[in-house]
Amino acid sequence: MDYNYRRIIIKIGSNVFTQANGLPDLQRINHLVEQIAAIKKQGKEVILVSSGAVASGRSLISVSEKSDAIATRQLLASIGQVKLINTYSQLFEQFDILCSQVLVTKEDFRDRVHYLNMKNCLEILLQHQVIPVVNENDVVSITELMFTDNDELAGLIASMLNAQALIVLTNVDGIYTGDPKLESSKVITEISSSNNDFSSYIQESRSQFGRGGMITKSNMAQKVAQLGIAVHIANGTKKNILTDVLDNKAVHTHFIPNKKSSGKKKWIAHSENSATGVVQVNEGAKIALLSSKATSLLPIGIIKVLSDFKKGEIIKLVDENEKLIGLGIAEYGAEKAKDKIGHKNQKPLVHYDYLYLQ
Repeated sequence: MDYNYRRIIIKIGSNVFTQANGLPDLQRINHLVEQIAAIKKQGKEVILVSSGAVASGRSLISVSEKSDAIATRQLLASIGQVKLINTYSQLFEQFDILCSQVLVTKEDFRDRVHYLNMKNCLEILLQHQVIPVVNENDVVSITELMFTDNDELAGLIASMLNAQALIVLTNVDGIYTGDPKLESSKVITEISSSNNDFSSYIQESRSQFGRGGMITKSNMAQKVAQLGIAVHIANGTKKNILTDVLDNKAVHTHFIPNKKSSGKKKWIAHSENSATGVVQVNEGAKIALLSSKATSLLPIGIIKVLSDFKKGEIIKLVDENEKLIGLGIAEYGAEKAKDKIGHKNQKPLVHYDYLYLQ
């Protein structure tokens, strides 16, 4: 069985893009571009999320060891971003394919207007048969503004564009039952929402050049799969890996997608960091919200407003122990919500359509 996806996000990690010496592996990148071109020729839409700006910058300029780490990263990323996109542009040109550059920051996902502008930009590129090459804007994204890594960014783009699949290329064959270096460890080929506690298997060793370890990858993959998008984690250093994954010929980890979610819910699902308000709900409301029946959050189920918010903002819903149970869009502001606490027959604070439960 091969996977018949129409729109695919492909994420190339720095440990795939980069050689052991920290410079770009041009032969490997060329081979990946060949495969992407072949996939595109089948009529599929491809969005590429690629690391490699800092590595590309490293190939052009040498920086003193004494320099500030953040400033060095900005310098390398700024120079390297030009080199990175030129590399892709020249390689795709061999196949008469145009690519474009899309640089984003975490802020772009927090703001609904930015989010929709970015979505529209990516959609128009795809309509014109262009391959968007998306990367974090490392020049302005530092510390708290940063994504955990490009895996998180790829997951956000996949849910934003309602892709059918996200392929994450790393330097191992997938998620293992133990340390990948041990012979006794095996690749977990399928992960569904039912077997979701496999964190004990995963080694939290990070690659030399990347920011994201396997635990971050797995958490992101599960979140994306819950939103109805298949995730494949595979070894980008292997020959023909992309075409083999799509033909189901490569040993890798496949996160099986869950039920479909609305676009609005997909946005809310990734907005925990940008939630402004916090509302505490009682046990009865928690049980109702988490039941299989579609339920909105009514004021009668609220204990108190822990942190203020305005109408239309994303708020966190926490239980009596202040444990997060979900996120939602507030139908009205905190002041109005405080007035309605405990009252019956009131308008929901969060409507079911705009509620995402953990």
